Amino acid sequence: MIEIGLTGNVASGKSTVARRWREAGVPILDADQLSREVVRPGTPGLQAVVEAFGEGILASDGTLDRRALGRIIFAEEDRRKTLESILHPRIRELRAARVRELEAEGAELVVSEIPLLFEAGLEGAVDRIVLVDAPVPERLRRLMEDRGMSEEDARRVLASQMDPEAKRAAAHDILDNDGSLEALEAEALALLDRIRRQEVGIMTLDLHLHTEGSWDSLSDPEALLERALARGIDRIAITDHNHLGTARVMAERHPDHVIAGEEVKLAEGIDLIGHYLVEEIPRGTTAARCIEAIREQEGIVYLPHPFAPGKGGGGRLAESLAPEVDVIEGFNARVRSAKRNARAQELAGRFGRPMGAGSDAHTLGEVGNGRVVVARHPNRAGALLSVLPFGRIEGERAPLHVFLGSNWAKLRKRLGA
Repeated sequence: MIEIGLTGNVASGKSTVARRWREAGVPILDADQLSREVVRPGTPGLQAVVEAFGEGILASDGTLDRRALGRIIFAEEDRRKTLESILHPRIRELRAARVRELEAEGAELVVSEIPLLFEAGLEGAVDRIVLVDAPVPERLRRLMEDRGMSEEDARRVLASQMDPEAKRAAAHDILDNDGSLEALEAEALALLDRIRRQEVGIMTLDLHLHTEGSWDSLSDPEALLERALARGIDRIAITDHNHLGTARVMAERHPDHVIAGEEVKLAEGIDLIGHYLVEEIPRGTTAARCIEAIREQEGIVYLPHPFAPGKGGGGRLAESLAPEVDVIEGFNARVRSAKRNARAQELAGRFGRPMGAGSDAHTLGEVGNGRVVVARHPNRAGALLSVLPFGRIEGERAPLHVFLGSNWAKLRKRLGA
């Protein structure tokens, strides 16, 4: 497991980066939260702090009054060092225990948010250091406007921390927070994707497949997954027509390799896919209600083959749905026209949507014909959305004879064979 140390001086924006990475599926260990845990009422940590600083640093309910303690330690350097000598070993021990727990659970990447990483001498305790930095005047403004500090107190806090230039020289990666919040979040996700690729690796996904749960497929779901893995596809999304049951069972059996999805025939006559679903969405649901239902389940709204005739409506709703969905399928192996896939890619680019790819396999031989290569990530919706913008779609058009397979499946099921 790779441990990233996320750090930065006060009001630099590191908490924003940590929040965005947490949404992207990365376990975050917050040193500030750990510092609160080690001084909870009744803990040896709180007792040691009281013995060093007196009863005056306790609130009326017996908890630590952090503001009162802050006034003491930021005014006197020796007092700050005393507090650090009490808390840092306890925080370090608790963090190490949490890291071991995450590793035992199979986490491949964990981030420890440690504001005083350099001050605590923890450079060697993590595998890679990411520094979030911002200009001093901006950090001063944030302390005064966002946290209500006086200018004197804010300057005292800034002066108590290590020189940012020294930290920049020692960090492996730097995020400069000198623009908008949106810019910082975008740069944070780009860096996370790069770290995942470099430290954890890449994986290949097929985000659109069918099993015997669909009315036009006879593919055994276990055989489908076996075929995918044999072809180097690390994770598949089972998206049966108007049916979620098979995908749910497979996702429970193979939690790292299967995404539970459903391809819903909308009232408008085209298809829409929901990934990471837990409840089936009825056939004939309107587009607006289907999107709402997917979001209620915290799933991903995925627009497949938007320009395919019939199932995609020939692009009839592409323009209106594009701004409402999360992902647009940039390559579908069953779409016969390369131009239609190209139009889907253009649509995704124009509306700023990440692209997915899928084989749309209805037979075992088609698995992996459409795929997207991304950074390795946990099998969760937020994590997938964080890597797709940096993914690479690939694929080969399915041969014509595969349509005989799906037509045969339709016939057999109609005859009850």
